[in-house]
Amino acid sequence: MNRMPLAKRAQILGLLVEGNSLRATSRLADCSINTVTKLLVDVGTACAEYQDSALRDLPCKCIQCDEIWSFCYAKQKNVPEAVKGVFGYGDVWTWTAICADTKLIASWMVGTRDGDAAKAFIADLAGRLASRVQLTTDGHKAYLQAVEDAFGAKVGYAMLVKLYGAPHGRENERRYSPPECAGAINGTVQGKPDPAHVSTSYVERQNLTMRMSMRRFTRLTNGFSKKIDNHMHAVALHFMYYNFGRIHKSLRVTPAMEARVSDHVWSLEEIAALAN
Repeated sequence: MNRMPLAKRAQILGLLVEGNSLRATSRLADCSINTVTKLLVDVGTACAEYQDSALRDLPCKCIQCDEIWSFCYAKQKNVPEAVKGVFGYGDVWTWTAICADTKLIASWMVGTRDGDAAKAFIADLAGRLASRVQLTTDGHKAYLQAVEDAFGAKVGYAMLVKLYGAPHGRENERRYSPPECAGAINGTVQGKPDPAHVSTSYVERQNLTMRMSMRRFTRLTNGFSKKIDNHMHAVALHFMYYNFGRIHKSLRVTPAMEARVSDHVWSLEEIAALAN
């Protein structure tokens, strides 16, 4: 069986992690879209498995968590009756946890936004940390029981609830304008979190990175995910590149190097070779 050269696979991955859609990547790399899709599936699976084993005993001290919305197959209001309520059709949420110091994405999960998903996500996060941490989330109530179950008393936990006002301008202008932040309320939920580090700024900035780096997350486009499995593979590839292969501008190294999980900057060829 013919196998695509490693350099070609790296080129395709480079196009994907820089925010190109599958079809745009197939045109730019001059290959079949089926080839691009198969590579995404193979490498995405390998990236998820590698990070699951590598991101353990992390030295993180300050963690921020958030959820980012996307959709798969169709928007929630347009999902056919036959598949309503089936995961992978309509709203899909990606839960992320970032270390404020190393900028490492310590854990992520693609799922729903209910209490069961919160418990699974926070339990996975807790199992990856080497010591007690300070944790900040938004005001999503599902976090309360999830953090209690996963961490018990071994956490300094605070919630940060941002208050938004209506955007200014005419109705058509307001439709695509972000609401104006009018203030924030932070409250201690458990332990004694340092007020100076109660923030969700880094994880919210990571939301922007995800939307810019994965075409599936871009709003007002037809590049959204059609299959939930491919959506998960794209997320795994994104975080592999972000954690291990992309030098962070403020750190001057990759997040994985800053967290002492890796000793070098991974090339796209190395990431592609995970699927060998």
